[in-house]
Amino acid sequence: MDDERPTPQHEIEPVKPALTLLGTPPESPIRSREGDIIHTAPEFAIAEADVRSAEAGEFVAGTSLWKDAWRRLLKNRLAVFGMIVVFLVAVLSIIGPSIIKKTTGYAPDYIPPDAMLIKSFPPFKAPDGSFSWKHPMGTDIQGRDLFARVLQGGQISLLVGVIATVVSLLIGVGYGAVSGYLGGRIDNLMMRIVDVLYSLPYIILVIVLLAVFRRNTPLGQLVLLFVALGSVSWLTMARIVRGQVLSLKNQEFVLAARATGVSTPRIIFRHIVPNTLGPVIVYATLTIPSVMLTEAFLSFLGFGVQPPMSSWGTLATDGIQNMAVFPWQLIFPGVTMAVMLFSLNFVGDGLRDALDPQMRRE
Repeated sequence: MDDERPTPQHEIEPVKPALTLLGTPPESPIRSREGDIIHTAPEFAIAEADVRSAEAGEFVAGTSLWKDAWRRLLKNRLAVFGMIVVFLVAVLSIIGPSIIKKTTGYAPDYIPPDAMLIKSFPPFKAPDGSFSWKHPMGTDIQGRDLFARVLQGGQISLLVGVIATVVSLLIGVGYGAVSGYLGGRIDNLMMRIVDVLYSLPYIILVIVLLAVFRRNTPLGQLVLLFVALGSVSWLTMARIVRGQVLSLKNQEFVLAARATGVSTPRIIFRHIVPNTLGPVIVYATLTIPSVMLTEAFLSFLGFGVQPPMSSWGTLATDGIQNMAVFPWQLIFPGVTMAVMLFSLNFVGDGLRDALDPQMRRE
């Protein structure tokens, strides 16, 4: 019978405790972290690529939601084309009239003093019928350079679209966020108000506002146009933001903010609203072309931009009157506005796809 001797105390391997100190968490699966550089151990990898990179000792650079969205947006050719066109048209509209005035002397509202020149000339044609670069888009019925007027019209149309969209965002985001977060009877009351405004004809309401509060000066009428378009185009934005807030207000970070005593306005506008920026940005890019098209229609009816200011809508209105004799007066403003509207819609569609959570899996 073999002798059974007890193992010496120094030869017993101590059992490593799961927790070295009470309350100390277990070792993190992330072995090292330097800024945005994360190294994942093989046993905690979620994909084969992670295992290979971890076994090779490689470091994988982390990314963010906005970087991922930007990368997907750049893969969308139509969206990239739309961004290039929007940028070029915006830059040309801002600096183009000044450059034309310095190089050729033709301001957007310059009427030639010679009565023989107060008529519409075709594109690239001089008064004597020879080829000329001075009027690449021709002139209008009063002899004014149409290229300079189209660029000036781009300033007004883009300004109307952007400012009216900003007004609608300020009203819609605030209204929808408050309604969704408070909930209950307040939410029902606020949404019923939105439903009532939805039942009213959109364009008729804008016309009534412009007719009742009509201003005598062109600048005053332009400011009123900003307010009128923005004050009736926030309804859809309010519903979008409300839906986002309803899905966010019971999340852990909101509950933690409540538990620490953060005030309700701060929770709404500091913690919840920033998390709704994705849908807000997408809808804003789709609202700008809609507002520009509405402004063109109002200018066609005589309620939009007033002379001596001009927009693409007013230029198209003037061109329709002379379309049979001088078609270039309608073609150039109409094509420019159409290209801009298409480009803005391409950008909006690209942003929607880039920020869509379902697209992140691809």
